Amino acid sequence: MDFTHEELQLIAIYKSDSLPETIAAIRAMRAVLEPDETDLLNLTNSALAKLEQIDEESFVELDLIPEE
Repeated sequence: MDFTHEELQLIAIYKSDSLPETIAAIRAMRAVLEPDETDLLNLTNSALAKLEQIDEESFVELDLIPEE
């Protein structure tokens, strides 16, 4: 699965111990977005859609450390 740099940053912020916990944390954040935060909502929805298509092994292998 190809995640954008922005999606990986979002995932890194909300990363938990497992894929389901990370998805739940991102969904919780999405629930409190303001109506004018459309860019963040679109980014969140895109990241969630991709996360829901991968398994735990692929999640663990995501490179969430930004390159210098």
